[in-house]
Amino acid sequence: MQHVGHALAEVMVRAEAMRKKMQAESATCQASLNEYRCLKCQDSEVVFYEEVNEFGMRVSMQKDCECKAQRVMERRLKNAMIPEEFTDARFDSYKRQTQEQKLLYSTMGNYLQNFKEVKDTKQNSLGFIATFGELRIKQLEPAKRAQAKREHNSFGLGKTHLQVAAAKYLMKRGHSVLLISDGTFMDDLIAAKMMNDDKKEFNRLLNHAKQVEVLIWDDLGKSKWSEAKENLYYQIIDYRYRHNLPILYSSNEDDETLPEKIGYAAKSRLFGMSKHYLIAVEGDDYREKE
Repeated sequence: MQHVGHALAEVMVRAEAMRKKMQAESATCQASLNEYRCLKCQDSEVVFYEEVNEFGMRVSMQKDCECKAQRVMERRLKNAMIPEEFTDARFDSYKRQTQEQKLLYSTMGNYLQNFKEVKDTKQNSLGFIATFGELRIKQLEPAKRAQAKREHNSFGLGKTHLQVAAAKYLMKRGHSVLLISDGTFMDDLIAAKMMNDDKKEFNRLLNHAKQVEVLIWDDLGKSKWSEAKENLYYQIIDYRYRHNLPILYSSNEDDETLPEKIGYAAKSRLFGMSKHYLIAVEGDDYREKE
């Protein structure tokens, strides 16, 4: 009886150990499931199912998961380098209270409606510029500077908001988009040029801007001028001009001060590309009224 009792005790110990192991495995499995954003495909973006073929045999099939479209859009947004403050920018959230805002909105809307027809032509781009450039204001006497800024303000009109909304619109329709902020991008290019990596990072940045299907260039001409930067502006704009690749740009410079920042040759190319969708605007800074 003692032998039987001892054997029974061993069985009970093993059973308890097995129960704890199964609990641990279940908890691990549940934790893994909780880490998935999509339980249906476990983040593979593909779901498998069975189907009966023409010979009456059950065969394994696969199809895109319902989550894939959203994931693709998220990757495009990330690759587009959209600033975090504008991730929620949409056309329906753009304020159209002033005549300037209405003009910007309608111009962008008309451009996007005709995008399919113009994208492969020489006049396939869009530009929002200032009526009285930032450089021109800085060159005024200090006493006149503040007044000129008030009378000819080009900041806070919602140009970047519309550019980001346009980026999302185009990406949803399958176009690859890159959005760059001039000051940051040009400084990154110059810094990459100085790196000791056989210019790999420099060429990656430069070629991405040159070759992406749609380039959205925010605050063009913001970066401090240098001969090296002027050469880079021309390389990017000329390449895109010759290969019929659109540029959607905004600038707080005007038609005379912008070439002082990016070069006259680059400006000539750019204005030729955007001749049908180029407007100069000024108005109240909506950020100061919020």
